[in-house]
Amino acid sequence: MLRSDQLDIERAMVLVIDLQEKLLPSIVGGEWVIAAGRKLLDGAGVFELPVLVTEQYPKGLGPTHATIRAALAQSRAKVLEKPTFSAWADAKVREALLAIDRPQIIVTGIETHVCVQQTALDLRSRDYDVFVCADTVGSRGRVDHEVALDRMRQAGVLVTTVESVLFELCQRCDTARFKTMLEIIKANPPSGD
Repeated sequence: MLRSDQLDIERAMVLVIDLQEKLLPSIVGGEWVIAAGRKLLDGAGVFELPVLVTEQYPKGLGPTHATIRAALAQSRAKVLEKPTFSAWADAKVREALLAIDRPQIIVTGIETHVCVQQTALDLRSRDYDVFVCADTVGSRGRVDHEVALDRMRQAGVLVTTVESVLFELCQRCDTARFKTMLEIIKANPPSGD
């Protein structure tokens, strides 16, 4: 029997929160967040995970970053605009998550201490198993980022990394999926410090 903290391709999905063009230049290590987010999405494609994307006020903050949009091109990801900081608090996003009907949500996005944290805490309080990839989330300040990760951990959110998620989803090294996943990992080495 699978544990709630054990990712499974039949139970998992990816939620991309506000990885938007005009926000990213002010994010500490924003280029690394985008690179790791791309790796996560490419890996999600290998495992055919459902993907949902949110955009916070795109009229002012721009669309989802071009690198992320390119990674989404092969998926059937739905992009939804939201005015709320928590994605769960927006009725359209909440309905989309409920329709996908996956109990495990892998989260990437910005800002760690605002939209990511509020979403993760809301999802956790509704009994979702929430996995936040620390290397795919960011804030304008390092302290805000670190404190938000700590707060989420204390609330039962599982903080992990992209490579950890991908290897856990794969489970074995003797499959075609492993070979494809390994190519993605080799092409995108770990980033940041």
